[in-house]
Amino acid sequence: MELLVNDHKTYCYSGGKTYDTAKPTVLFIHGALNDHSVWILQTRYLANHGWNVLAPDLPGHGKSAGDPPLTVQAAADFVLALMDAAALNRVAIVGHSFGSLIALEVAARAPARISHLVLAGTAFPMKVSAALLATSLKEPLKAIDMVNVFSHSMLAPPPSSLGPGTWVYGSSRALMRRVLARNPKVNLFYTGFKACDDYRNGAAAMQKVSAPTLFLLGKRDQMTLAKTAQPLIDKAANGKVVIIDAGHQMMLEAPDCVLFAIRDFLAPD
Repeated sequence: MELLVNDHKTYCYSGGKTYDTAKPTVLFIHGALNDHSVWILQTRYLANHGWNVLAPDLPGHGKSAGDPPLTVQAAADFVLALMDAAALNRVAIVGHSFGSLIALEVAARAPARISHLVLAGTAFPMKVSAALLATSLKEPLKAIDMVNVFSHSMLAPPPSSLGPGTWVYGSSRALMRRVLARNPKVNLFYTGFKACDDYRNGAAAMQKVSAPTLFLLGKRDQMTLAKTAQPLIDKAANGKVVIIDAGHQMMLEAPDCVLFAIRDFLAPD
C-alpha cells in the first residue's frame, strides 16, 4: 500500500493483508541500505494472526519517494508523520540496527503512542569505523561486501529461513546493491551509516521511554556486539533481553527465533 507522507509517496508492506486500523498495529523499521523485505516472515505471520502490520520503505529507499533521512532524528520525524498519515494513535514499533535507533527516538518523543518497543541488533553509541565510513562513501559496492561478511555468522540458513540452499550472503548483498542502485542521486550506504555514527541521544532517549522494551541481540553479531547494547539496557525502565543465535542480520539467519521472540513479547499478559 502507499501513503502520502510529507507530500511524498511512501510504500508500506502490510503482510499481504488489507490494512485495517481497527486492529492493533506493529510498525517495522528497516536498517541502513535495506527495505521492508527484511521483515517478510515476521510481518506475514503477524498479519495472519490478528495484527495490522506496516513495514515502510524509508524515504529514498526501495519504493518510497522523498529525500533519505540524514539523521536518526529526521528519520524519527518521518515515522511520526507516517503514523499521522495512517491514523495510528498507538502502535508497537520494531526496529533493526539503524531502524532500532529510529524506533528508540520515536518512542522517546511520543511515549503515549508506543505500546511496545523492540530493538533488534541495537547498540549505543552505534559507532561505525572510519575505514568503513570512508569505503562506503568512495567504494560503496566494496563496502557492501565488507558489511555482509560482518553481518552474517553462517554460510547458509537453517530450513526455517527462506528455504534450503538459500545463500544468506548473496541475498543480503543483492538487496543492498538493489537499494543503492534505485537512488543514484544519494549514496544511501554512507548516509545511513553516518546517521548511526552521529547519533548521540540514545541514553537520554531510553530514559524517556515508558513502553516495555525488548532487546533482540545476536550472539554472533559482529556489527553491533551484544555487549554494546548495555548502555541502553541499563537505562530501560522495563526491559527484557533475548539473545538470538545469529549474526547482525538475524531476521534472515534465524527468522523463526526473531518472530517468536516478538510474538511472545507482544502477547497480552
